[in-house]
Amino acid sequence: MENAPVPGRPNLILITTDQQRGDCLGCDGHPVLETPYLDELAEGGVRFPHAYTSVPSCTPARAAILTGMDQWNHGRLTMTGADALEYPATLPGELAKAGYHTRAVGKMHFHPQRKLYGFHHMVLDESARRIGNFISDYHLWFDEHREGAYGYRDHSVDWNSWMGRPTHLPEHLHPTHWTASEGIRFLQQRDPTRPFFLWLSFARPHSPYDPPRTYYDMYINNPRIPKPAIGGWAAPYDKKIADVNAPRTNRTDAEVHRARAAYYGNITFIDHQIGRVLYELRQHDRETLANTLILFTSDHGDMMGDHYHWRKTYAYEGSARIPLLMKYPDAWTFERNRALHQPVELRDLMPTFLDAAGLDIPESVDGQSLLDLSRGNTDTWRTFIQGEHTTCYDRAHGMQYVTDGREKYIWFHHTGKEQFFDLHTDPLECHDLADHPDHRSRVERWRKRLAGINEARGDPRGQNSTLVPQPDGALSLSPNYQRWKERAGALTA
Repeated sequence: MENAPVPGRPNLILITTDQQRGDCLGCDGHPVLETPYLDELAEGGVRFPHAYTSVPSCTPARAAILTGMDQWNHGRLTMTGADALEYPATLPGELAKAGYHTRAVGKMHFHPQRKLYGFHHMVLDESARRIGNFISDYHLWFDEHREGAYGYRDHSVDWNSWMGRPTHLPEHLHPTHWTASEGIRFLQQRDPTRPFFLWLSFARPHSPYDPPRTYYDMYINNPRIPKPAIGGWAAPYDKKIADVNAPRTNRTDAEVHRARAAYYGNITFIDHQIGRVLYELRQHDRETLANTLILFTSDHGDMMGDHYHWRKTYAYEGSARIPLLMKYPDAWTFERNRALHQPVELRDLMPTFLDAAGLDIPESVDGQSLLDLSRGNTDTWRTFIQGEHTTCYDRAHGMQYVTDGREKYIWFHHTGKEQFFDLHTDPLECHDLADHPDHRSRVERWRKRLAGINEARGDPRGQNSTLVPQPDGALSLSPNYQRWKERAGALTA
């Protein structure tokens, strides 16, 4: 008999972090990072080691989660676009229509900042983003509960800095602790007669790298913290830039070590707060937890000094590869504690949750249900992921990429430069093989795949099965962005 969910709609929890690398999980084999609660979730379900984000920055990545669309169809090809959009369907909207009680907690990075997009209610931590009269719920709460004359970021570290240090705040005032507490509050106050969907979204480990002292101390004196990978191709970036937010800069060994210790501390702190949420369910609502499907992922990664790069927007593994775990409800009969190696993407989350709830998947959705892979239905699964970011802090680094998790081709669409990596033998991408004569056929195969995607969607970067550089500027928004903007305007006219 084919493995399948049991009848009845499960509760659904989506847990996301911000800017967490795909290799930053204990169950992924990280040499020092401790993530015991996430490892426990993976043991109760499945891990996807070749999960990617097609546009590796916050807003477009979250658009993929919200809509189940690829980037051309939801419209954002880079970190841009601040309009209210009306999509054909959203994950919380479809679940709400089906009777789910829906709640968003933490960082959403939507526009406008309190547009519900189908949620019944939101409780938000939007870091420094404040448009108009918007104030994050976390900031309002912090000002009411702080125990001294200090601000929430008086440690001075900026929102995109490579600097790392412990927070100056008591642990219970840190936004990570607040996010878990608000998730617990919803679980205590939800409508008990309906299934629920909770999106619990942590704003860390995104910089500032500022964990509580306990978590910083777990790593700062550990000599086994990995040093950044430095490829021969990265030599042009081997220079020290004074800017504390520099996206490409060579920092000292001590600076990188502190940054990584603090980054890992943020991740373990989040992991332990996820443990708080699971504990509350286990202690007070065990039946609910047993009937809950949990997915964990991140919107994108963080280069953390690899190849002298920091932050995100790049095609490299540190930026584009993300963690993805799925923990099944107890009664489901799928095989557990395994890894599935097909290439998956954030667009797959919406159809997975809708599939679990027994709901039809809207035609606008481009993703595929991860439950199909759990069922062993691999014949129709995609063979690779295509991603992009129109600019990566400057025009010259704007790129598109294609990968199956074993090979990766990167094309810089403003300059025509190419890179090619064999991820099987070189997972840290230290050896660029794009110009190696032994790999010409492999490079050409990926080049044609990318050109074909561009041409099929009407993107000028693909013409006559050829990639066409855009020295005067590539698209930042696809035509569909304007389509969803006009649709929103028509509804409010």
